[in-house]
Amino acid sequence: MICTVSLSLLTVIFGFVLALLLAIMRLSNVRPFRFLGLTKDGHLREQGALMVLSRFNPLSFIATVYVEVFRATPMLVQLFMVYYVVFGDIDLPSFKIFGTIRFERFLPGVIALSLNSGAYLSEIIRSGIQSIDGGQTEAARSLGLSQVQNMRFVILPQAIKNILPAIANEFVTIIKESSICYTIGVQEIMYAVSSIKGATYRIAEPLVVAACVYFCLTFPTSKIIAYFERRMSRGDRR
Repeated sequence: MICTVSLSLLTVIFGFVLALLLAIMRLSNVRPFRFLGLTKDGHLREQGALMVLSRFNPLSFIATVYVEVFRATPMLVQLFMVYYVVFGDIDLPSFKIFGTIRFERFLPGVIALSLNSGAYLSEIIRSGIQSIDGGQTEAARSLGLSQVQNMRFVILPQAIKNILPAIANEFVTIIKESSICYTIGVQEIMYAVSSIKGATYRIAEPLVVAACVYFCLTFPTSKIIAYFERRMSRGDRR
């Protein structure tokens, strides 16, 4: 259970940082070929390949490809790619965390879950940023704030408040999805079920216990999330 909770916490933390970066990349306005959209006399082109190229945003393109690939492929395939391909020829330090968690298997599991969670969280964050009224940005710019200051002090605080329940629900989802890491030998709840099955040739009892443990982890977490969601929504009703 300690391994499962550790996997979930680290996944949400690293996934959120990655998702924030991806969301900003998708909302960026970096167009290095903007000059190709102008004719020799300085007029804006209305069509043509140069006009399309002038609108190309490499940061948004990379972030979009990443999100679409990770959302359109199975989590198990991503986990195996990270563990067997990315870390296949890398000798990770072999030691145990909390006396039971093997680091060389735990780290690839965290990375794989974080990469997958980042793709989904980025869409949540992007929708939260886009939900903020454009007048907020205009007011911030009129006060002399730069684009970075506007995002940091005006947009993000409001966006995070709006998407915090969705982020917390993602944490509950990760608790359940972490069970897939037993396939690479991470000593979480389903790994214990597999070990007991191999030792006793019984599967029903350990599965029932595992389901109860997952329920005891996710149900209180869901109730805590609902409580904070009600607290945050009080100001909106005033």
